[in-house]
Amino acid sequence: MRKIKIILFFLGLLLSILILLMKTPDGLSRQGQNALSIFVFAVTMWISGALPLPVTGISVFALLSLFKVLPVKTVFSLFGSNAVFFILGAFILAAAMMKTKLSTRFSLHFLRGLDRSPVSLFTGIFLISAFLAFWMPEHAVAALMLPVVLEIAGGLKLTPLKENYGKILFLAIAWGSIIGGVATFLGGARNPLAVGMLYENYNMTISFARWMLAVVPIVIITLAIVWILMKTTFKIDIPDVSKAKRTLTVKIKEMGKMGSAEKGTAIIMIVTILSWIFLSELLGLAVIALLGSLLLFIFKIITWKDIENYINWGIILMYGGAIALGSALEITGAAAWLAHSIIGDRILSPYLFIFTISIVSIFLTEGMSNVAAVACILPVAFSLGRGFGINPIITTFAVAVPSGLAFCLPISTPANAIAYSSGYYRIKDSLKLGIFLNIISLLIFNFMVRFFWPLIGLKP
Repeated sequence: MRKIKIILFFLGLLLSILILLMKTPDGLSRQGQNALSIFVFAVTMWISGALPLPVTGISVFALLSLFKVLPVKTVFSLFGSNAVFFILGAFILAAAMMKTKLSTRFSLHFLRGLDRSPVSLFTGIFLISAFLAFWMPEHAVAALMLPVVLEIAGGLKLTPLKENYGKILFLAIAWGSIIGGVATFLGGARNPLAVGMLYENYNMTISFARWMLAVVPIVIITLAIVWILMKTTFKIDIPDVSKAKRTLTVKIKEMGKMGSAEKGTAIIMIVTILSWIFLSELLGLAVIALLGSLLLFIFKIITWKDIENYINWGIILMYGGAIALGSALEITGAAAWLAHSIIGDRILSPYLFIFTISIVSIFLTEGMSNVAAVACILPVAFSLGRGFGINPIITTFAVAVPSGLAFCLPISTPANAIAYSSGYYRIKDSLKLGIFLNIISLLIFNFMVRFFWPLIGLKP
């Protein structure tokens, strides 16, 4: 993989320079040509990892201004997208849940109720990882669950790389949080990024409730099928988990009673989530997220120092750069020109278009950040979709949801990387079933698009 990325880096950089220096093709403006060159450069950096994701995001602002793709004022104003401030507020809320250990307490109590047998304990870890990823970033869920499951594995005397049960417990963290992470805007950065790009390009948005209505049924079906396949593929090879019960009981006793900070965080989270569901079209997702964050500071549940420690500020910069790049490709007509160059005058049926876009999204994200995958694919997908008369909301879903369902490699998503760091399974263990899960989740998504979404008013 490292050698492949090095080759891609040099090829991408060479292509970016060639696009910049070549004669402007027919149908493309000089600004559009420069935007394409910057796009290829950014994609090269995101895939190869030659520059950190945030640094690439910053460079996009500088290059768009330097090569006069858009007016400087316009370029930097794009950083003020609603999506950027929504995810900032969501990160602050997630930080409060981790700082007060509210999410840890919830996980421990949930698992203690499902520790009667090896199957029920595995199921509990899988489901709680998925459920928590509805309400906080999936990488935060994996980071939260890892030490808990490490304690359980130690209590059960599991040996790294040996028992199937050890493998399935840590894969349950990764795959549960990955599947749950597509259910709402809070589980993955790509979701609000995609909706932000939709708003910047079409002045349209997707409400919190509408996203859940469309995607949660997909998540439930995928969870059920993945659970069956995991249990079938990794035969459980330990007789009981009674020692895990003692481990969980000790951890719960160590936490003591629920404090005022935890109670306050729980109340604010419930109010914020209900507001997102019922008031997002009236107030806006970003406003609700920031108001919820403000309450945490007013009631002194968190301090700014806590936020500095818990929030990955680089991701915020990555969002801004991705939104600016997508807007530049759209405004200059570069995305439309590229889409026409790829497809020509061929007409795809709406569902074949969605299937094609979802395939590209789910497999591209195995080799790069899913946030970067959305930033790369969505501008071109918008232009292709416009040419075929596709509802841009459907296009947004077709890129954002599949790009979150990467099961194979540690590099594809932080949740996979965190679970893999436990040392309890090899890459070949995740590949053995992960490739098949990619295909299964892709088929489930497209099946629901074809037969369920029209019932709720989502038609291509």
